[in-house]
Amino acid sequence: MILRRYPQLAVLSLAQALYWSCSIIGIALTALIGQRLSPWPVIATFPLALLVLGNLMSVGALARWMQQLGRKRGLQRGAAFGIVAGLLAALAVHLQSFALFCAAMVLLGVYQASAGFYRFAALDGVDAQYKGRATAYVVAGGIAAALFAPSIAMHAVHWLATPMAGAYAFIAFLALCALLLLQWLPQSESVAPAPTTPSAPSQPVAASDMRRALWARPAIRQALLVTACGHGLMILVMNATPLAMHHHGHTLAMSTDVIQWHVLGMFAPSLIAGTLLDRFGAKPVAWAGAALLAASAAMALSGLAATQFLISSLLLGAGWNLMLLAGTTMLTAAYEPNERVVAQPMMEWSNNAVAALMSFSCGALMQTLGWQAINWFALVVLAFVAWWLAKPVNATKNQTSQHAT
Repeated sequence: MILRRYPQLAVLSLAQALYWSCSIIGIALTALIGQRLSPWPVIATFPLALLVLGNLMSVGALARWMQQLGRKRGLQRGAAFGIVAGLLAALAVHLQSFALFCAAMVLLGVYQASAGFYRFAALDGVDAQYKGRATAYVVAGGIAAALFAPSIAMHAVHWLATPMAGAYAFIAFLALCALLLLQWLPQSESVAPAPTTPSAPSQPVAASDMRRALWARPAIRQALLVTACGHGLMILVMNATPLAMHHHGHTLAMSTDVIQWHVLGMFAPSLIAGTLLDRFGAKPVAWAGAALLAASAAMALSGLAATQFLISSLLLGAGWNLMLLAGTTMLTAAYEPNERVVAQPMMEWSNNAVAALMSFSCGALMQTLGWQAINWFALVVLAFVAWWLAKPVNATKNQTSQHAT
């Protein structure tokens, strides 16, 4: 029913599947390629960190493009960056150039940033009672990627003469498919106007003023914390997992299987999460996500067998899913439609700022403290999240305009 009423959700869900197919290849291979090409082991995850940094730096520009040109053209620009990034990464692997590979990851981060807006695009024009399911439906597009991308990645590794270069050429092909698919988004996309004050509707509010006013709203801060902590912990542990498995003697094939189950965990809960959000609200779903992340850390601390890595990664992905969807729903309940152009990038910036920090520190943490310390750190962060979620907040939207004036 929801697809018949909002056909753009199918386009966005398929685009999500294509993006996450690219991402799974990167998750499975990029840390290992970084380890092979980097001059020092401590910076093995530096390319992954630069991917997150490219995401962080491009969020604002993408938001402005979508405001000025519409969702479709802004999202297509992001996919174009994915094409260039995949080709450049394949060349870097062929030339054994760590610097060129790092540059490719920055560009791939732009594609990642644009894909982050798919779930927000799903909310455009959707009635309030369907918003949870609309977001979850689009995020669920990653299930197809989880099922098929890892095996395709293992074959694509050998598609070109230089091992692993073919996998990145395949990323370029998938991004091209996404660019063409996004052409099917509706032409008549509404572009959000610049935020204005209620006392002077024709007078735009500066984005910096609106950002400060939104940050002053407790409901906004709680939403940002939920998604930033969930996303940051997922990035930290996900990036560390292939390195930890390699260190403890597990094969690349085993690591790829673990990543496949991790990504399946990231998206499978979307099949029920949308209904749970619409029925019970965002905060209970956020609690459930935090509990799953804690269970993931506990499983990782229980041993180093492949099965324990797999279950831990599956729970890690499921916890991320619930916290992302819950936080996104909390955010959209706390801002007005004309605040979208500021509020949505705030969530992407906070998510990716934390993710960049986790990515930059992952290699050093693995070298100095190890796998177990990373999971103990996750439990400490989750205890803070639980304390913050217990605080009551008032999601009154009109506080923004009051603060802005």
